[in-house]
Amino acid sequence: MSLDRRDFLKLCTGTVAGLGVSQMVHPAIVRALEKATSGKAPVFWLQGCGCTGCSVSILNSVHPTIADVLLKVISMDFHPTLMGAEGEMAMEHMFEVAKAKKGQYFVVLEGAIPTADERYCIIGDVHHKEISINQAMLDLGKDAAACIALGSCGAYGGIPAAKGNLTGCVGLRDFYQSKNISTPVVNIPGCPPHPDWIIGSLAFALEHGVEATAKILDAEGRPSVFFGENIHDNCPYLEHFENDNFAATFTQAGCKYNLGCKGPACNSDCFKRKWNSGMNWCVENAVCTGCAEPGWPDNFSPFYESM
Repeated sequence: MSLDRRDFLKLCTGTVAGLGVSQMVHPAIVRALEKATSGKAPVFWLQGCGCTGCSVSILNSVHPTIADVLLKVISMDFHPTLMGAEGEMAMEHMFEVAKAKKGQYFVVLEGAIPTADERYCIIGDVHHKEISINQAMLDLGKDAAACIALGSCGAYGGIPAAKGNLTGCVGLRDFYQSKNISTPVVNIPGCPPHPDWIIGSLAFALEHGVEATAKILDAEGRPSVFFGENIHDNCPYLEHFENDNFAATFTQAGCKYNLGCKGPACNSDCFKRKWNSGMNWCVENAVCTGCAEPGWPDNFSPFYESM
């Protein structure tokens, strides 16, 4: 059984019983992706300046399980946190595979890139020479089919680029523009991104190719199937907002706009996809901080406000 583009988008947008990719018991998606990606494009997952939260998020994938993701959905050839290999041997293997698969592999960046000094983020050694995340993304990125920038850090700089940091961190797209590298970059922001966003975007790029993927990106480089809807406009508390019923505390019923909710300025499908296996999402317990948008966190601070 295989999935055409329309069915795949329906699955990704959660229109099947309101469920997302990682929450569906739908064996067809695993079989189709296994067939589409088997033996083809290697994926190199690198980590820059960040907290590893994106890796933790994908580990929380429910269905497909993380085992199916790594062994069937994608061909993960390098991940410094999950792989058994380590050190110089693992790094050299990655560059050897990249050389053999020039133009066919994908690079995932988790975390930001420090531009003030490359020594802020050394990720390993190759032939007894230290390799920074800057150099690795230059060497691997220029020959990649496409790159995926994960999390607010990888996409736009995130917390490592916030006011007060001295690293000069930037997101991958800005880094490549400064180096005149034209490799396509898909942004999957969020702190952290939902596992559905990660798996769905990777799988779509692998199954349908770079050109088809570029057609579903918005102006900020995000897949519109995941980031094409405004949180405030679809919030279950919208009626409270329209009736000027604002909560004074997080435990009180009503709209939390006056407590600092940034839903009106944020676009993502958290409101219907939800988190923790579909149990809840930020606005149910606190407020939206706008983490899927460029300029986060500085442009969205303070996250909470007192009435």
